[in-house]
Amino acid sequence: MKKTIIYTRVSTQKESQNTSLKRQKEELLSYAMENELKVIKTVEEKESGFNESRPGIIEVLNLIKKRNVEILLVQDSSRLGRGNAKMALIHQVEKMGAEIHTLADQGAIALNDLEKMILEILGVVENYQQELRNQNISRAMKKKIAEDKFNPAANLKNTDQGGRDRKEVPLKEIIRLRKLELTFKDIAATLRGLGYDVSKSTVHRRYQEYKRNNEVVL
Repeated sequence: MKKTIIYTRVSTQKESQNTSLKRQKEELLSYAMENELKVIKTVEEKESGFNESRPGIIEVLNLIKKRNVEILLVQDSSRLGRGNAKMALIHQVEKMGAEIHTLADQGAIALNDLEKMILEILGVVENYQQELRNQNISRAMKKKIAEDKFNPAANLKNTDQGGRDRKEVPLKEIIRLRKLELTFKDIAATLRGLGYDVSKSTVHRRYQEYKRNNEVVL
């Protein structure tokens, strides 16, 4: 069963809107049951669809990220928001690997050609921005290494534990980049730009080892 979040929304704080929220919730729960979806949370909200910083939708995004939610279920696409807010939300949900299903579409959300084009543009722009950030970080690190004659690989030596050797990973740089709030994926991409054959999982594992060892020391 796919983990699912139900999101219901009305645009005003009027008490009369409570009936709409209740109806949305009941219909969506019924749909989830019929389609064998595992509802882990129902989020209700009384906010304008043009508001991009709705507390309820922020909670939804956090849950999708933290609990690996697979489906966001809403009554129809207008419940997600209006205008730019709607497209930004769809982009974020898809970026985190989840699907949006609507009762109106009886499945995956149906987008028109313009909406599909907007999402494609957002994806391309975001990829370019990420690549520029990676290149800027890589150039800055190379400059530091050249100026300070600093060898990041010296921060972590291979250990003789049998099996495969531990990859040489510049732990000091991993720690520094994490303090700059880079993701493990971004850090791995930056290190690969410097010639280190490392994956996101390797970077994550070494950082967690560092944290555990540091806690022991403290």
